[in-house]
Amino acid sequence: MELPIYLDNNATTPCDPRVVETMVPFFTSNFGNAASRNHSFGWTAEEAVDYAREQVAALIGANPKEIIFTSGATEGDNLALKGVAEMYAAKGNHFITTTVEHKAVLDTCKVLEKEGCDVTYLEVERDGMLDLAKLEAAITPKTVCIAVMYANNEIGTVNPMKEISAIAKKHGVLLMSDAVQAVGKIPVDVNEDGIDLMAFTAHKMYGPKGVGALYVRRKNPRVKVTAQMDGGGHERGMRSGTLNVPGIVGFGKACELCRLEMEQDAAHTSKLRDKLETELMKIEEAYLNGHKENRLPHVSNISFKHVEGEGLLMGINKDIALSSGSACTSASLEPSYVLKALGLGDDLAHSSLRFGLSRFTKEDQIDHAVELVRKTVLKLRDMSPLWEMYKEGIDLDTIEWAEH
Repeated sequence: MELPIYLDNNATTPCDPRVVETMVPFFTSNFGNAASRNHSFGWTAEEAVDYAREQVAALIGANPKEIIFTSGATEGDNLALKGVAEMYAAKGNHFITTTVEHKAVLDTCKVLEKEGCDVTYLEVERDGMLDLAKLEAAITPKTVCIAVMYANNEIGTVNPMKEISAIAKKHGVLLMSDAVQAVGKIPVDVNEDGIDLMAFTAHKMYGPKGVGALYVRRKNPRVKVTAQMDGGGHERGMRSGTLNVPGIVGFGKACELCRLEMEQDAAHTSKLRDKLETELMKIEEAYLNGHKENRLPHVSNISFKHVEGEGLLMGINKDIALSSGSACTSASLEPSYVLKALGLGDDLAHSSLRFGLSRFTKEDQIDHAVELVRKTVLKLRDMSPLWEMYKEGIDLDTIEWAEH
C-alpha cells in the first residue's frame, strides 16, 4: 500500500486523469482566448467553453445561460451575496444565514454588515440541521436573501433545500446556497430544489483548482446581481476577466463524469464510510458528529473523548492525510466553530477527525486508517491523566481546576 493515504477529500480532490487528458490540448495547441472572435484559435476556445457550460448546467438541471464561470466558490459566494445586496438595496438590506456556513459566506456577511446590511445568524440543532420554524420567524419585510449551504463541509449534514425554498418563495425572498460539497456527490437540481443562486467549484469534484461557477436563475424569478469586478463585461456582464479555458474545460468534463458516475461513486464511498465508522465507533467514548441519515455519502466526523487533538493528528499524519475541520481554518488553533455550534465542548471539538473519502479510496486504505487511529487514540489515552480519572469514575465536571 502506498503511503500516505489521502482522506481529506473535503479539502480538495485529486484531478481525475480523464479530466486532465481533456484539459491538456487547451494548454498547448488550443490555447486561444475565448473572447477573441476574429480567428479560429478564439473560436475553438469559445466552442470549448460553451460545451463545458452545457456540461456544468446539465449536472444541476440548469440552463447553460444561467452558469457564470468564476475562480471558485469563494468568488461565487462573494458575487452572489454582495451582488444581491447592491442590486436589491431598494427592496431591503436584511440577510439570513446560519452559524455553520463556510467562511466564504460568513466573512462576506460580516463585510455586508459593515456596509449597513442587517444579518441574522441562525443557530442549528445538535445534528447540524436548521430549525425551519426559526428560519421563517426570522424573515422580515426587509429580508432580501437567505443563504444556507446545501451540505456542511465539516460534518456532511444535508439541509432540506426544498423546504427552505418553499419558505423563501412564500415570503418573496431569494435563496442562495453554497453547494460546494453537494454538487457532484448527491443529486442537486436547482429547479426541483428552488434555488435562486448557487456557488460550487471544480476541485471538490475531481476537477482542477481555480475554476468554479455561480448559478444565477433567469426566470421565476429572474435574478440579477451587480458585478463585483469591472473590465470587459465577460460572462454577460456579471464577471469580467479572461476565461480560464483549460480549467473550464476540465470543470465541464468533471461535471459530466459526476453526472454519469454519481450513483456508483456514492455507493462506493458510503460503503467504505460505514465500515470506517462501524470500526472507529467501537472505541470507547467515540462520538459521531452530524446527522446520521441526512448526510453526504463520503463524509464522517468523529470525536474521541479525552484525546488531545494536536497529538492525535501528529500521531497519524505521516500515514494518513486528513483534518480536524475545514481546510480554510486549519491554521487556527481554535476548535472548529462548526462543532462548537453543535454544542460540543472544547475537548470534543478539539479531538475530532474529519474523514473525506473519494471515488479513488480503497478498502485496504480504510483498514489501515482504522487501525492507526485506534492505536493512536489508545496510546494518547494511556498518557492522559484525565482518561485515568474518567476510568476511575471521577466526575471531571465537579473538579475546580486552578488557573495558570
